[in-house]
Amino acid sequence: MHKYSVSISLSSYGADLVRQQGQLSFVELLRAAGAQRIEWREELLTVEQPKALAQATAEHGLESVFSSPLELWVAGRAQPNAELAATLDRAQAFGSRWLKVSLGYFTDTNDLESLHALLNRHPVQLLVENDQTLHGGRIEPMQRFFTEVERLGLPVKMTFDIGNWQWQDQSALTAARLLGRHVDYLHCKAVARRADGKLVAMPPGATDLHLWEQLLKHMTPGISRAVEFPLQGDDLVAVTAQQVATLTLLGQPRAERAYV
Repeated sequence: MHKYSVSISLSSYGADLVRQQGQLSFVELLRAAGAQRIEWREELLTVEQPKALAQATAEHGLESVFSSPLELWVAGRAQPNAELAATLDRAQAFGSRWLKVSLGYFTDTNDLESLHALLNRHPVQLLVENDQTLHGGRIEPMQRFFTEVERLGLPVKMTFDIGNWQWQDQSALTAARLLGRHVDYLHCKAVARRADGKLVAMPPGATDLHLWEQLLKHMTPGISRAVEFPLQGDDLVAVTAQQVATLTLLGQPRAERAYV
């Protein structure tokens, strides 16, 4: 059985713990848990040195994604976000092959040719994610953007966040049917509504895993999938390893798969 690549978004361990311990401290944990990729979180950085993180992932055989809260398109500006070039450079300094950003305010007047020119000069692959906002977290703007990306041949892929569609009350399955061919990275989280009405990320149950299997049928086989739900417990290696083992099986041919 081929093991599909599993990534861990460090936000899964909670902002307070990650800021307190530093993101470098999680490299050995992820390797011990069997993950293949680590997702650095720009918003949780404190005193980390990019070179040290890049070296640590290389030594432990991990790939990395650099996740930034940057919005690709800013309201009222035709060109991509002025901070994109520097953020691509920063991702590269962290040893990352991918930079994940949000869509932002995409309109028909945005200058995709300037984005194309910038990306052609940079080795880091750009991934654009559906976030939880009205302007960047709905199917329609993502579909319009990736239609143009496809038409112009831009080197841009999608991060498909399964849970985020619920913040806009949209169907993840519909989104997968319409956008699945563009997806290169799958953010996995279940979502529950608390008593106060707030939506929160949760570990998956059997029903969630079944849905995720259906979503993957609309995507390129074997794409990397990431944990982006709470990983908590006294033994974080064991907790993480259990979720890695679950996610690596998603999308496997049925004859090769046996959940335990």
